[in-house]
Amino acid sequence: MELLLARAEKMSQRISGTAIFMTIRADLAPGALLHSIKHYHVLHERVVLMNVAFEDKPFVRERKRVDVQKLGKGFYEVKVKFGFFETPDVPRALEQARRRGLALDVDTSTFFLGRETLVPSSKPTLPRWRIVLYMWLASNALSPAKFFKLPPNRVIELGTQIAI
Repeated sequence: MELLLARAEKMSQRISGTAIFMTIRADLAPGALLHSIKHYHVLHERVVLMNVAFEDKPFVRERKRVDVQKLGKGFYEVKVKFGFFETPDVPRALEQARRRGLALDVDTSTFFLGRETLVPSSKPTLPRWRIVLYMWLASNALSPAKFFKLPPNRVIELGTQIAI
C-alpha cells in the first residue's frame, strides 16, 4: 500500500468520482485496484479501500461499527465490523462513515470487487474428486455483491483465474 500511495500522485489521469474497493487485507493493495490501474491507466479522485470483518460476538454496536482513516492523496481506509449474527449491509455502513468524515454518495460511487474463478491445475496436488467438489461448492457460493447488499448497478467485478 505504501508503494501504491507513493506512486498515486504520479498517475497522469485522475477521473472524477468515488471508487470503493472491497479488500480482505487493509495492508495490501486489492487485486481489483491493481487490475483497474493496469487496464484503465487511471485512478478515481477518491479511492476507498473497504475492509469488512466479522467479530466473535453476535452484534457490534453502531458506534463501534465503522472506522475511517484518511491515507492521503485521495485515498481512504474504511474498516467495518459486524457480529456473526448480523447481516452485513455495506451501504448502510457507508452512511455511518459520513458521520466519521467521509462524505460519499453510495448511489454515485462504484464498487470494485475481485472475482476469482477456479480452474483445474495441470499438476493437481489433491485427488480429483476433492477438486471437483471444491470447485462446485465455490461456484455455488453467494455473490459478494448480494452478500454485502451492494447496489447491483454500481458493481464492477475484475477477475482472475486460480489453478487448483
